[in-house]
Amino acid sequence: MTEAGMREPTFLILTALAARPQHGYGILQDVESISEGQVRLRAGTLYAALDRLSADGWVAVDREEVVEGRLRRYYRLTDRGAARLEAEVTRLRTRTRAAARRLRARPAGGPA
Repeated sequence: MTEAGMREPTFLILTALAARPQHGYGILQDVESISEGQVRLRAGTLYAALDRLSADGWVAVDREEVVEGRLRRYYRLTDRGAARLEAEVTRLRTRTRAAARRLRARPAGGPA
């Protein structure tokens, strides 16, 4: 049995962390960029997701630093998280290929 597809915010957060560790604000900006402005996570949503992803072993705290008196926590993608993201990419590619084949086979000029 294959794993169910992941929700888009989870996919985007893992994708944001795939290149390098990032702090929360960086993840928020990267998610918006990756989604071409279509997904804008709120801080509360992001940190709840990071807590869940951390509990699942998909992300981990990379390091912490104090910037202007505030704690900045950086998160990184774990090997387990990278494997799960890769599995999702493969799943999406398979679905996309199936859709493209069906669109190519579609007869032209059907009813509007």
